[in-house]
Amino acid sequence: MSRTGRLFLCPAPLDFGCEPPLPAITDVLPAGTLQTMAGLQYWACENAKTLRQLLKRVDEVVPLQHPLQEMQISVLPRDMHKKGDHAGGSARSWQQEARQLLQPALQGHDMGLASEAGMPAVADPGSSLVRAAHEVGIQVVPLTGPSSILLALAASGLNGQNFAFIGYLPQDPAAREKRLKELESLARKTGQAQLWIETPYRNNAMLEQVLRVLSPDTVLCIAHGLTLSSAGVTSAMISRHRQSPPQLPPKVPALFGIGP
Repeated sequence: MSRTGRLFLCPAPLDFGCEPPLPAITDVLPAGTLQTMAGLQYWACENAKTLRQLLKRVDEVVPLQHPLQEMQISVLPRDMHKKGDHAGGSARSWQQEARQLLQPALQGHDMGLASEAGMPAVADPGSSLVRAAHEVGIQVVPLTGPSSILLALAASGLNGQNFAFIGYLPQDPAAREKRLKELESLARKTGQAQLWIETPYRNNAMLEQVLRVLSPDTVLCIAHGLTLSSAGVTSAMISRHRQSPPQLPPKVPALFGIGP
């Protein structure tokens, strides 16, 4: 092959680790996305086992063009999962390894990049691979699928014209309180909505601290289980949430947002 392959960013359903999962993958992934994913043989991913499970679900709707045992799957470095592609200026440090992962595309094969849930490289690892693809002239093609950040923002009533996604806040309670107050101050000064996520088993601890330390007239949105049958979105001033605290189900991903 003489041409350079493309790197397809392949979204996954948001039901990873959730019970019950979505009844059908077609509830969240359109036909065009499924067709493209079914045709790919070369992959980079966050977790190979999870990717194979995803491809089995795709195969139930659109038959895979290559058997699973013939798939060429490369796993992104573990440190990329834990520290992020950009933490501590690490974006450049991943470039050599990222280019190695892109060898199939450089040899002319189309590739897929997938994370365990949602859009790869957004609140998930993969941005270093995308950056490396641009640097070596590989076309990057994002496919249509769910993004919890945009779904939550759209349903929140917060400022959709000016917002920031923070990722994870500090785990230490004192450092987290300081960061929460910084984000609240920024939201009040600029009108910018501030969004972040938390590991599901710490969601209720996060909610308790938010309700305790932020101002009564700050608007708080909590969106959980998006696209699932148990999905819920609540958005109101802190004072109202204190009167009737939201109940977050265990083991379900949630996204938090605040604004003036």
